[in-house]
Amino acid sequence: MTEFEDEYSAALEKESNDPLSREFRALEDALLNDQVKLLAPSEPIAVSPETTVQDAIAQMVARRRAGVMVVDDDGRLVGIFTERDVLARVVGPRLDLGTTRLREVMTPDPEALVPQDRICYAINRMNVAGYRTLPLVDDRRRPIGVVTVNDVVRWLADIFPDELLNLRPGDRLKQPDKIDAG
Repeated sequence: MTEFEDEYSAALEKESNDPLSREFRALEDALLNDQVKLLAPSEPIAVSPETTVQDAIAQMVARRRAGVMVVDDDGRLVGIFTERDVLARVVGPRLDLGTTRLREVMTPDPEALVPQDRICYAINRMNVAGYRTLPLVDDRRRPIGVVTVNDVVRWLADIFPDELLNLRPGDRLKQPDKIDAG
């Protein structure tokens, strides 16, 4: 065995006994293997493109949801209308809530997830594309759920032990030692 192989084996041994390292491996494994359906997505609010902004907002508030799924006559997803759309596309331009239809202010043909998508993909889309709400659809593109940033945070909180969730402000997580190959 070379000196490098001995050092590598020793580093692996140390890492396998380190509880924090095991936590990071568990997170990595969960990110790569867990499916979106494990996030317990909430039931979507489905509305037509002809729904007024006022009615959509009332439903969002009543059901405590960040958005509504806009569907066609066959129940297929054709748009999404979220809190962000309320601010940027309705309040900013000062449109009338009672007369403006969702078809005028929704995000058309939104990106959507399927239950078998990996959670890491949902996180990627939320991070890279800036989404906070992603529709979950069936094989016919009918909304069956809604995945939000809060769902991902809850999932992450379930993975980490209490010691990590109860860190005081200013405490930092110590990352596992990296193997120096040089």
